[in-house]
Amino acid sequence: MLEIRSIKKVFEAGSINEKIAINNLSLTLEEGEFVTIIGDNGAGKSTLLNCIAGEYIVDEGRILLDGIDITYMPEYKSSQYIGRVFQDPLKGTAYDMTIAENLAIAYAKDKPKNLQPGIRKSDIKMFREKLSLIQLGLEDRLNQKVSLISGGQSLAMTLLMDTIVKPKLLLLDEHIAALDPKIAKKVLQLTGEIVEKEKITTMMITHNMKVALEYGSRTIMMHEGQIILDIKGEEREEMTVESLINLFGKKAKHDLENDRILLSR
Repeated sequence: MLEIRSIKKVFEAGSINEKIAINNLSLTLEEGEFVTIIGDNGAGKSTLLNCIAGEYIVDEGRILLDGIDITYMPEYKSSQYIGRVFQDPLKGTAYDMTIAENLAIAYAKDKPKNLQPGIRKSDIKMFREKLSLIQLGLEDRLNQKVSLISGGQSLAMTLLMDTIVKPKLLLLDEHIAALDPKIAKKVLQLTGEIVEKEKITTMMITHNMKVALEYGSRTIMMHEGQIILDIKGEEREEMTVESLINLFGKKAKHDLENDRILLSR
């Protein structure tokens, strides 16, 4: 369970450029819940994920993950509990190491540090099986450096790395935004399959309202650092992109015409 209790994040506090990025935001996610996050540019979506991951430290409030207080936990420590996939296909991987070496590092994340070095044959077999599910041919390229594979392949591999050991929380920050539509669709389908199979508590930012309603079990919309819509259950099942846009306009008193990227393609 993720509990976010009245957090606030201010950038350049006290200056002429002061920006309240997150404003008294509270949110609770049950174990296995898959939440999609939408909102206009500057709404605070990525800042929220950065605060949860420990990249930013909140100015007020508390963040708890399965009862563990991670509010002030630095990113390198919270990464033992949290998996995160970014827009940049190479972020989160050691691009000058092989696919097998990257997967081995991810797989050893929760293992005792006194294990013998090297990659076991049983691990290689498991890596091949996992990679074959992606259907991008990576299972036959284990000894190839990550820097030599495509952006889509790298992103799919990063998703696998972040879930090969089940995290307490998976954060997806517009992870398909930089991919061409065909590969983006494949990575998105893979995301849904992994999250559903492993029952991973997940937060996914997307700029596509259609995707936001098709994936996950709950959709929240942010505006000016706050959650202004929280939709789930029957209400979400019956929601259309058009009705969601209209609802957002009423709640935020904001015209989406200048944020066309939010609309379904």
